[in-house]
Amino acid sequence: MKPWEVLGKAKTPEGAEISLTRRGDEYLILRDGKDLMGSRMKGSEEALATLGCDRARTMDRPTVLIGGLGMGFTLRAAIDLLPPGATAVVSELMPVVVEWNRAYLGHFTQHVLHDPRVKVEVEDVADVLRKGKGRFDAIMLDVDNGPAAFSQAANVHLYDDGGIARAKAALRPKGVFAIWSAGDERKFEARLRDHGFEAETHHVRARGKQGGRRHTIFIGRL
Repeated sequence: MKPWEVLGKAKTPEGAEISLTRRGDEYLILRDGKDLMGSRMKGSEEALATLGCDRARTMDRPTVLIGGLGMGFTLRAAIDLLPPGATAVVSELMPVVVEWNRAYLGHFTQHVLHDPRVKVEVEDVADVLRKGKGRFDAIMLDVDNGPAAFSQAANVHLYDDGGIARAKAALRPKGVFAIWSAGDERKFEARLRDHGFEAETHHVRARGKQGGRRHTIFIGRL
């Protein structure tokens, strides 16, 4: 069996090490040596886009926000659903993740970053939300492990009451807030309702129809 080849490393603002590795045609992004995401596990990321864009896809010129680029699977699925007049804003905190998508991972998404509807903003998604009052028809977050299991304490502010309030303020009327989570968390659905969202929870497979571990998509609709 071929060994894993390290293609790049970087430090997060919190000091964790992220790395991109490759073995054959499989790629993994790791954080402190633990699997964070892989090229063979995209089903739940695609489900995030399908659920998050269910209203935006029917509009002429929607603007959607994707928090966390990852390997680009959510962005690719969203672009496939959205109309020609759409704008898909991608907020990615780590510049190196954008570089990896351009240099190594683009063939998995048909080089979606080249699509003219895509706008990449290299900054914390919380800042994008804070500055974007009434800007978006849909917000899709795939940051850290979601509200069920934080691996970076600095990301708690995305999913607490303040984070939900910021997301709501950044949505237009009838907007949709979609959140990817590594696990279930019933209290989070209730928290969405407390902020005036119609909330629901979907359980999806990491590898889509091929199975894999279960992930959770929380949906809040205005």
